[in-house]
Amino acid sequence: MLSEILERNRSTGPLVHCISNYVTANDCVNLLLASGASGIMADDADEVEEITAMCQALVINLGTPNPRRLDAMLKAGKAANRLGHPVVFDPVGVGGSALRREAAARLLDAVRFSVIRGNASEIRTLVDGSAAHRGVDADTDCQDTTDLARQLARSSGAVVVLTGAEDIVTDGQRTYLVKNGHPMMRTVTGAGCQLSALIGAYVAASPEKPLDSTLAAVCAMGLCGERAHHRMTQLDGNASYRNYIIDAMFRLDGTALEEGGNYEIL
Repeated sequence: MLSEILERNRSTGPLVHCISNYVTANDCVNLLLASGASGIMADDADEVEEITAMCQALVINLGTPNPRRLDAMLKAGKAANRLGHPVVFDPVGVGGSALRREAAARLLDAVRFSVIRGNASEIRTLVDGSAAHRGVDADTDCQDTTDLARQLARSSGAVVVLTGAEDIVTDGQRTYLVKNGHPMMRTVTGAGCQLSALIGAYVAASPEKPLDSTLAAVCAMGLCGERAHHRMTQLDGNASYRNYIIDAMFRLDGTALEEGGNYEIL
């Protein structure tokens, strides 16, 4: 299953419209290119509907919100829904401010999302409106993460990915626990944003299998984190590690993903 989804992404090369944050946009588009897909980072309300129409998926990243970008996100999301394109939502730091919580609420009300990806703190905020304690970083004391993910999946109709030391992927009915990844991925700003972009590509390439496609993307990103760490020398730090993740994605094939994907059904 994982191999088929990766290879379909490489063979079809979907174009993904990412309304990303300026902190991680470059890394996101380079990871997409490494995976076999490609991206357009357009966030002006005057062009987002046109850009969305030429792409096969839309990824909305809340990372650096402002009223202008929110308007663009809403227009792009509604356009993607009209076209039947998958839409991925990454609610970066949603618990960090009232502005972010209000923006997320408007997006969830107006746009039908195919996938929502966040850490435990972000998913908890989407479920119950609670504020975060560490800004855009994950709170470490969030309990019952599987229940949180399932609850959001059922209420939103989206596949939900809750990322952490181990990752939860669920549509509210079927749930997977993914054990791929490496702790050093937490030292790279934007690893989660990159994963959201990759999910957009994989779901665009296999839209009839949103849960399986999302699972494949989560396994692929985690496996690349493992392979990148294995490559490191004593002279390398987190900047090299970031590049090695992208290199690992470029080299990843279906056989390696099928053999290295580490997940179980909950």
